Amino acid sequence: MSGCVILVGAGPGGKGLLTLRGAEAIRHADVIVYDRLVGRDILAMMPDTAETINVGKESNHHPVPQEQINSLLVQKALEGNRVVRLKGGDCYLFGRGGEEVEALVEHGIPFEVVPGVTSALAVPAFAGIPATHRDFCSSVHIVTAHARAGGQLHIDFESLVKLNGTLVFLMGVTALEFLMNGLLHAGIDPKMPAAVIENGTRYNQRKLVADVSSLASRAVEMGLQSPAIILVGKVCALADRLDWFSGLPLHGKRIIVTRPKARMGTLSDRLRALGAGVLEFPCIETEEITDSPALETALDSLPGYAWIVLTSPAGVPSMLHALQTRKLDFRALYGKKIAVIGSGTAAALAEYGITADYMPQRFDAKHLGEGLCDIVGAGERVLLLRAAQGSPELTAALDAKSIPYDDVPVYHTVCRSGQSAELTREIAAGEVDYVTFTSASTVHGFVQAVPDADVSKFTALCIGEQTAAEAKKYKMDTLVAKNSTLDDMITCILKGE
Repeated sequence: MSGCVILVGAGPGGKGLLTLRGAEAIRHADVIVYDRLVGRDILAMMPDTAETINVGKESNHHPVPQEQINSLLVQKALEGNRVVRLKGGDCYLFGRGGEEVEALVEHGIPFEVVPGVTSALAVPAFAGIPATHRDFCSSVHIVTAHARAGGQLHIDFESLVKLNGTLVFLMGVTALEFLMNGLLHAGIDPKMPAAVIENGTRYNQRKLVADVSSLASRAVEMGLQSPAIILVGKVCALADRLDWFSGLPLHGKRIIVTRPKARMGTLSDRLRALGAGVLEFPCIETEEITDSPALETALDSLPGYAWIVLTSPAGVPSMLHALQTRKLDFRALYGKKIAVIGSGTAAALAEYGITADYMPQRFDAKHLGEGLCDIVGAGERVLLLRAAQGSPELTAALDAKSIPYDDVPVYHTVCRSGQSAELTREIAAGEVDYVTFTSASTVHGFVQAVPDADVSKFTALCIGEQTAAEAKKYKMDTLVAKNSTLDDMITCILKGE
């Protein structure tokens, strides 16, 4: 069996700057060897079946030496694996990708290189600084400010100054004073605009714009640290005028999304578009119930039901699969009226070409039950297809009006996150602003994952009152969406109320 290695540039931040080819390679990898600066949402894309190896390089600290990384890639490929070498930024720009490929060539191992978006260009763009501008300069020069281990940094400052272009220094924040003094001694204008950008392209990006003579001292005052890049050139004067990123409404906010992995994309993507730093931390998963005598009985008795009620998007495919196991499809529902708890469930149903007949104005079990009581006709029977842990508020409303129904579970909700010491640490450090909860089970799953965390340090953003009630059991501060929708959850954050 022949293995191969694919070098993938992960870009400077989250998955929004990962190439499509890079994402495809990650999805099909058997082994993934990754660096420290790869975004956590990119790491979350790694398949559960893949072996993942953190080689965690950072400035002046290489827990796994480069030679050992080279050997690791060779070994895993020779074992017949499809290996992805996941590197921050671009593979070949100061990433030592060339050295890794040389080792592969020496052993006759097939390889591919997937270029990545480099921080040298992406970070300035997120800070409002174009690398070139015909009114200011026509060239950009990328320089490493990190010397080999045990070596000295040698930069031809006089040549750089004569180029009269934009200078980009990577991995140089600890050498900032040395760099600025070198440029000054080489004759650069002390008032030349310059910038330091920390955590570029990320939700917690910070930037300092000054001039060459004062940049180093002001960076110390701000406490700017790695990862950061340094820019020198007239284009830095555009940083405020062309800044589009730092003004996004949720810039600087760290938000944890706890929805099931299959359904978290919509909320996560919308929060990222507003500037938030999103960590996807799925706390629950849904598992279809495949061996259910109650469901079999209900399906055999479909002609006796006037209404079918679905209380979650997960219930839609569960219902379809249950029908398919009996060699039926949605045609078996002909003549039935279908009620859904909210717009998300209605949208899931619409994917199969079916329009819901009823949806309450408030998307929760209580209002769904009360609404059904008003529209279910005399003698009509209702079939509830929902989670095994369904809300009692729905059945309580039906019982109160003596409406006949069968409550049949079609899926279980199970906790899947496991305990996370890293997230517990981030909460303790005050690095988490909001945690989103779209059901009571997500609250329970989250608390199981961080049992030692002080949950008073963040705000619980809840989709409805039932979810908020669960969060309050753990003494969380809560915000509650007015209409139990993702839109209203986002509105809550934007308004802070």
